[in-house]
Amino acid sequence: MAPQHGTAPPQPDLYRDTWVRYLGYANEVGESFRALVPKSLVWATYGVATAYVTADAADKGKKAAELNKDSPGKTKDVTVAVIDTFVWQAFASVAIPGFTINRICAASLYIMGRVTRWPLPARKWATTAIGLSAIPVIITPIDRSVDFLLDSSIRKLYDNNSDKPDASRTT
Repeated sequence: MAPQHGTAPPQPDLYRDTWVRYLGYANEVGESFRALVPKSLVWATYGVATAYVTADAADKGKKAAELNKDSPGKTKDVTVAVIDTFVWQAFASVAIPGFTINRICAASLYIMGRVTRWPLPARKWATTAIGLSAIPVIITPIDRSVDFLLDSSIRKLYDNNSDKPDASRTT
């Protein structure tokens, strides 16, 4: 919907509408390269992704505080925004995709070792390519699954009269 005359268009969300959202994919990229790089570098990518998740949750809490500055339920609204965003992002951006890419890469390296005669370095590079190419394929199913999981569990604890925060579909 176009903004009405005299109103400014909504500001883009730094964590969802800009290049910053790709920081949430850092650990999947790290998992894709696990066969080629030191494990400490892979764990560093989890640090980047976790920093992104934390920053997005803090941002959503700040926005909820600004939106509800005169509301008697301000503390609850901020808490819900932070927790919902953090939990959603932790599952959808870090834990589930990291595990998924790790297992895809481990399985591909194992299978290539059993069915090809490629040298180990070639198998490792092929594994990395498979992991990287799987990232765009797994994102939407994981996001939708996490939405379903949270809608079926933690989001039921929130007051039904308040709007649930828009924490989904960020990465």
